[in-house]
Amino acid sequence: MDTDAFIAVHRPQWDRLRDLTRSRRLDAAGIDELLALYQETSTHLSTLRSTNPDPALISRLSLLVHRARLRITGARIPLWKHARTFFWEDLPAALYQARWTVALAAGLFLVSAVVTGLYFGLDPSARAMVIPEAQQRMLVQRDFVSYYFQGEASGFAAQVWTNNAWITVQAVVFGVTGIWPVVMLVQNGLNVGLSAGVMGAHGGLGTFFTYILPHGLLEITAVVVGAGAGLRTFWAWVRPGPLPRLWALSRAARALVTVAIGLVPVLLISGFVEAFVTPSSLPAPLRIAIGAAVWLAFLVYMLGRGRQAHRAGISGDLSEELVGARVATAG
Repeated sequence: MDTDAFIAVHRPQWDRLRDLTRSRRLDAAGIDELLALYQETSTHLSTLRSTNPDPALISRLSLLVHRARLRITGARIPLWKHARTFFWEDLPAALYQARWTVALAAGLFLVSAVVTGLYFGLDPSARAMVIPEAQQRMLVQRDFVSYYFQGEASGFAAQVWTNNAWITVQAVVFGVTGIWPVVMLVQNGLNVGLSAGVMGAHGGLGTFFTYILPHGLLEITAVVVGAGAGLRTFWAWVRPGPLPRLWALSRAARALVTVAIGLVPVLLISGFVEAFVTPSSLPAPLRIAIGAAVWLAFLVYMLGRGRQAHRAGISGDLSEELVGARVATAG
């Protein structure tokens, strides 16, 4: 099919449909014309998709048909329905699809943290090269615990939330490089491992876990998920599969935005736990149990609900009308 000729013949109809969808008021004749042009343009769109796909043209017509449909039906989806679709379908599906790169990111963090903790915990000379002995004892006796009692709890929660969100955003945005998330994960693993090694060497390992586990389980998981989702975009760029490279990258990036937005309330919850539960007067087992319960709830949401949404064909991507152009792939 000659695309240029097709456009030349039907452009007046498309322009007229666009004008009708933007019109504030339509009389009976205008409504009839809108319906007729909507049906004709839908047929044009179907023909283009099946015979000679032009991504730019299909994208434009998809949006035009979508707007015309909304004008005809008068449908307006309430905000709460958008929120429900996002948090109950799109977000868990996007999280589930990134599960393997998230597992890789978790492995990188855990290996760096465990190796560093053992190394500095068992080698006094290595610890002394990084932190002088006097500062080590100060960390164990005062500084590690006092960090969680800084100022008012609400202000501390906001500070923690902002800091963790910034770290996660970096992992998400620069994930396509394939380097930054790895560096960030290893660096955070080294910091956690160093603290654990110093605390353990001076008999404070119990204190370390008492104050790190209530909020750390969810907080570190959220950061790892952000890094894993970022690595997924890198993998889509390196191994696009049957899709063109830029198409595979754009699809992974759209799902990445879903993950980035969804991690904001997760980090808010972890900040709340760190500010109000970790330093509270509750028994240590209860504080850890609260943190573990919140963490397990997130894992069930990501893997359980995410698996259900994934099996239902939900990907966390935008709808077909908004995405617009599709391309044929090798079967």
